[in-house]
Amino acid sequence: MTLSKLQKYILKTTLQNNKLRVSRIILEKFYANTKKPPNQKIRANIITKSIERLIAKGLLVGFGEKTQHKLFITQVRLTQQGKKEAQLLFGRQAKLPFRFKT
Repeated sequence: MTLSKLQKYILKTTLQNNKLRVSRIILEKFYANTKKPPNQKIRANIITKSIERLIAKGLLVGFGEKTQHKLFITQVRLTQQGKKEAQLLFGRQAKLPFRFKT
């Protein structure tokens, strides 16, 4: 599955964060280290499109408000498939759920 740098950043930060849901403000820190970041409105549109595409792939679940014409995503959470994909990005090996019979 091909992902952009921003999408990889979103998956990694949501996996690293200990909270169940990750705020959109944390995701905007992607542009903190760039030399010429786009202006605030364009950044919001780029992040929204990336989140919507990850939701369409089944890697994220979005939380927010829905109006008659538009959906405002304020928080995101990883799905099980998203956790596996994020762990592959880190290069970690997933732990198997061993069950011992006693």
